Amino acid sequence: MARAMTLREHLDELRRRLIISAVFVVLATAVAFAFRDQVLEFLLEPGFGDSGKRPISTEVLEIVSVTFKVTLMAGFVAALPVVLYQIVRFVSPGLTGRERVYLTLLIPGIMVAFLGGAAFAYYVLFPPAFSFLFNFGITNVDPEIRVASYINVVTSLMFWMGVVFQMPLAMFVLARLGVVTPRWLGRFRRYAIVLAFVAAAVITPTFDPVNQTLVAVPIIVLYEIGIVLARIGHRLRGRRPRAD
Repeated sequence: MARAMTLREHLDELRRRLIISAVFVVLATAVAFAFRDQVLEFLLEPGFGDSGKRPISTEVLEIVSVTFKVTLMAGFVAALPVVLYQIVRFVSPGLTGRERVYLTLLIPGIMVAFLGGAAFAYYVLFPPAFSFLFNFGITNVDPEIRVASYINVVTSLMFWMGVVFQMPLAMFVLARLGVVTPRWLGRFRRYAIVLAFVAAAVITPTFDPVNQTLVAVPIIVLYEIGIVLARIGHRLRGRRPRAD
């Protein structure tokens, strides 16, 4: 049996994990900064790629702050597997061997789900959303989109859709821990559908029902996938005493 770590040892371990995570984030951000033009061009593509237009900058430091923001976010996403692994390594002494295996296997799932949500926002949600936003009221107003405002919308939507796509994994973990059951999740389905449209109304920057439906329907599908994964987690929990 491994001996219990003292408080000082826990703090030293935490500092070591934070330093490793910070180093990888800084290195990934430096690489992203070297390709800053390509990163910014990639983010501008959904809104301005086909129009031939470009956003405007109305402040002296606006483009500088936007560039640092997008490169920092790109660096953090690129270093996210390392950060998650360091979190797992830090909490692993307090877990059983089986729990460490489950937590380690969740890291690729978290990354795939997050990137899937970001890709859904980029390729499915953005084209109709920006078409609606850029063309709404153009008979009376000439839209001049600020680059900072545009990037804020793009990055926030990609982030929140990446978070939403974590729902099936979260439902699996909660069922595995016994917090929820598949039967309870099934009974909660009707409320989940309503909450999906509420979340879509909050996430999407537009008020038209088409774009909100584009977000709400995947959330409902993810909830159904989460119920299936919750059944698997519930069965694994039921088999745990015999396995032990």
